[in-house]
Amino acid sequence: MPILMQMFWEGVTSGEYEKLRSNVNWEGNTPRGAIFHTSAFDRNGIHVVDLWESESDFNTFIDKRLMPEVKKLGIKDLPQIDIYKVHATYVPGYNKIFGNVKQTA
Repeated sequence: MPILMQMFWEGVTSGEYEKLRSNVNWEGNTPRGAIFHTSAFDRNGIHVVDLWESESDFNTFIDKRLMPEVKKLGIKDLPQIDIYKVHATYVPGYNKIFGNVKQTA
C-alpha cells in the first residue's frame, strides 16, 4: 500500500540536509520503494514530503540508511513523522511526458 510521509525536523539546517543527501546518496542509489521526495525549510527546520511504495520500505530506509548517517552528523533530535495511506496521486509534469496516470488505493 503506497504511503505519503510528512516529516518536520526541528533545527535541521540546509547544510546538514545537504551532508545527509551526499552521505546517504538516495539520489544515486535510490532506496527500494522510494517514489517521490521533496524538501523545504523555514526558520524552524526542514519539512519533507515523500511517497513510498510501502511503510515497510520507508522504515527500512530510515533504519538502515538515514539514521546511521544522522547519528554520525551528531543530530540528536528526532523528527516528527506522520504517515498516511495514499488515496490518489496526480503529477502534471509526469503526465506531460508519460500520459495521464491516476493511482488510487
